Amino acid sequence: MKKFTFAAAMVMSLCASLAVAETPLERGTYLMRGIVACGNCHTAPGGPMAKQELAGGFNMKEGPIDAMTPNLTPHKATGVGDWSDSQLMVAIREGKRPDGSLIGPPMPYDMYRGLSDKDTKAIIAYLRSLKPVENATRKSVYKMPLPPAYGPPVGSVADVPRTETVRYGEYLAGPLGHCMECHTPMTKPPMRDYKNKMGAGGFTFYGPWGESVAANITPDKETGIGNWTGAQIKTAITNGVRPDGTKLRPPMAFAYYKNISDEDLDAIVAYLRSLKPIRNEVR
Repeated sequence: MKKFTFAAAMVMSLCASLAVAETPLERGTYLMRGIVACGNCHTAPGGPMAKQELAGGFNMKEGPIDAMTPNLTPHKATGVGDWSDSQLMVAIREGKRPDGSLIGPPMPYDMYRGLSDKDTKAIIAYLRSLKPVENATRKSVYKMPLPPAYGPPVGSVADVPRTETVRYGEYLAGPLGHCMECHTPMTKPPMRDYKNKMGAGGFTFYGPWGESVAANITPDKETGIGNWTGAQIKTAITNGVRPDGTKLRPPMAFAYYKNISDEDLDAIVAYLRSLKPIRNEVR
């Protein structure tokens, strides 16, 4: 009986391992259609390119930034079809095109530098799987100087163990989802004040939806989410609804975040609970 029980346990363990095993494309699909949500910016919400996944053409204006999102489909003339995997990895994590020019904000390169090698390759596998779409987009305009680089070249970045819940939640809300990039105010554009105001909110976004202000997502009980339950935080992330029933506004990517797994949502909540409470009332 003991031998049977042990053997059965081994089989169940093996089956569980196989069930969670993912190919790069499967992982990339989960990330891109969920927490990473590149389509929230790189898929135009209206006009001739509407619903053309990741074909670019969405104009984003934030203060001195007048950005036009580029075409990420594998179209060789107007997209990234001629870029190698290594060039795509540098573009994603370091903000540098194959010709050496710098890609400007709002791409969150300070966050993307922390993307693991495995997840970056999974994202690239997803981009390769897309239908090529011909869509030439104009250059972005910046009324501010861009740095010569966003940092030194990114070396190898290891996976964050999912068993380390808070740390994995930080990875989800940071490098993968770049939640903290939008919810942290700027010091001097395009730099964010992660040291003193991580998650404190207050940054204003403009788009087809009008004007919206990033919420304070620190556990401050009066001006943040300190009084929200875990379930209420998850509902806000996936459905865009506050505990009082009022709706959050874009650019929160609710259409994508609804695909985040319960396990990953739990990790994000655990991480947000670990932040330093910051009193910062936003309108």
